[in-house]
Amino acid sequence: MLDTHRLRIFRSVVASGSVQAAAANLGYTPSAVSQHVTALARETGLALFERAGRGLRVTAAGLRLAEQADGILDRLGEAEAVIADLKAGRTGALSLSYFASVGAAWLPRIVRRLTGEFPGVRLDLALREWLPDDAAARSDVQIAVERPDFAAWPGFTAHHLLDDPYVAVLPEGHPLADRDEIELAELATERWVDNDFARGWCRRNLVEACTAAGFRPPFHVEAHDYPTALAFVAAGIGITVLPELGAAHPPAGTRAVPVVSPVPVRSILAVVRDAVAHTPPVRGACEELRAIAGETAARPLPGRTSSGSLLTAGRS
Repeated sequence: MLDTHRLRIFRSVVASGSVQAAAANLGYTPSAVSQHVTALARETGLALFERAGRGLRVTAAGLRLAEQADGILDRLGEAEAVIADLKAGRTGALSLSYFASVGAAWLPRIVRRLTGEFPGVRLDLALREWLPDDAAARSDVQIAVERPDFAAWPGFTAHHLLDDPYVAVLPEGHPLADRDEIELAELATERWVDNDFARGWCRRNLVEACTAAGFRPPFHVEAHDYPTALAFVAAGIGITVLPELGAAHPPAGTRAVPVVSPVPVRSILAVVRDAVAHTPPVRGACEELRAIAGETAARPLPGRTSSGSLLTAGRS
């Protein structure tokens, strides 16, 4: 294995023409330069210099090695520059996954910051409605919904961003539309529009809350996503109950009212890979997520009958 430090010193001797000149250029003593050159000759098994009067002359083998050293040292310099860029967050890749509710609402702002501050970083975005069991599918940063007591896998840390309570979305003319809040049991006889095709944790959380209120939600119509379910409500087909963030852009003619007794709540987390948590792009992404979560908590959503939002910013 060649010692690159010795290669640099050897290359300086060849370029400057003498041990003394190389020592002066490098800030070493002539003795130290001679020792490194001798050690390199021993490592390679080559005669790199020959005596020429009172000085040294590079051999043909030495000239050939010097040519190769130029390429090696150039590539090493490029590698060192890449390492510096990676440490500074100026290059590389960042994988980020998110669920549908935050896709249009949060992702543009996060991506704008990352591409503005770290233009050399490639962003790998993935839409995932739940955290993957397969370790190979896990992103560096995963915006996810989970139970408040979720424990991250080894090598990852979960940061709580937001608690997102559920609301009932009803047509404006519905008898309950002007209420400040609705008990879940009051919706037991309504025509429910399902809004979670994946049957994920958000839906199970709602079903558990309804069960605690003494009924099973009677889903009469199935929609595969929140916007479609909201459109069905606007068309007078029924009501739907979903996390408040999913009702951030309700269609005209609908009202969002908080549900209570009990209040189903989902927690929004940023699950971060520990190995990259210190890098500038990941720190920037997490800072932006905390800022967005705080602003979301303070901002009342359209279509609410009450003046404030129930969203509360969480710990990070």
